[in-house]
Parts: sequence; C-alpha cells; structure tokens
Amino acid sequence: MMGMMRVATVALALAVAGPVWAEDDPVGEAITDYMDFATYEQGIILPQQIDEQVFAAATFIDTRDAEQFAAGHIPGAINIEWREVPGRIDELPQEGMVILYCNTGSLSAQATFAARLMGRENALVLQSGINGWQKDAAYKP
Repeated sequence: MMGMMRVATVALALAVAGPVWAEDDPVGEAITDYMDFATYEQGIILPQQIDEQVFAAATFIDTRDAEQFAAGHIPGAINIEWREVPGRIDELPQEGMVILYCNTGSLSAQATFAARLMGRENALVLQSGINGWQKDAAYKP
C-alpha cells in the first residue's frame, strides 16, 4: 500500500511540475522558441503553389522508405527517409527551396520540423504529400 502511495505522489509531483525538460535545456528551449515564433503557414507549401517555375527551382526530398520511392516519386526527388533527415542534414541545400514530402505530409512534416530546427529555414513540407501533388499540383512534368 505504501509503495502505491509513493508512486501516486511521484506521479502527481511530475504532473504539477510541468515540462520534463529543464529550462536550461538547449533543445527544449529551441523547440519552444521556434513554436512561439513560427506562423501557421511557415514551413508549408501547397500542391497548387507548385507551378513550373517553383518546380524547376526547388529540391524535392522524398521522405518515404526506399521501396515506396522506387515505386514512384516526384521527378528529380532525392530519397532521404524522414527519420534520417537529422543525420543527413548536410544533404539538404542551404540555399533555395527544399520541399520534403511523404504520402500525405504527416511524416515529412516531422522531418521538416527537424530540418528547420537544425537551421534549414528553407525547408518546406508539401502539405498533402505526393498524393496531393498528384491530384492538385499546378505543374507535373
């Protein structure tokens, strides 16, 4: 019985204490600063915005696995699986528009968030992913 009370007390203390990361934690601070500063539209591009000029100027990063990439991708795209983006950040150009996509935009959004936190403010997530691009892109070669 005493053990259960101790666990309940610790759980309550953690719940009341707030965030698990310390205020002097640089990662937690960077995430909080980014979230406070970012606008709703920041880091997002819609398929309808990808016209011929944008397509020609952008670097596309397909964040799906190699099997999905091999089955079909946006022409010219580079395959970097979403969870590998932080470890391969140097492969993302520092200049120009870099558009990350997956099937629907959910995993590539995580990769884009990581890339932007790591200094690639030119990284954008393709909202609705390759599925949206196939359906609604202003330009498809």
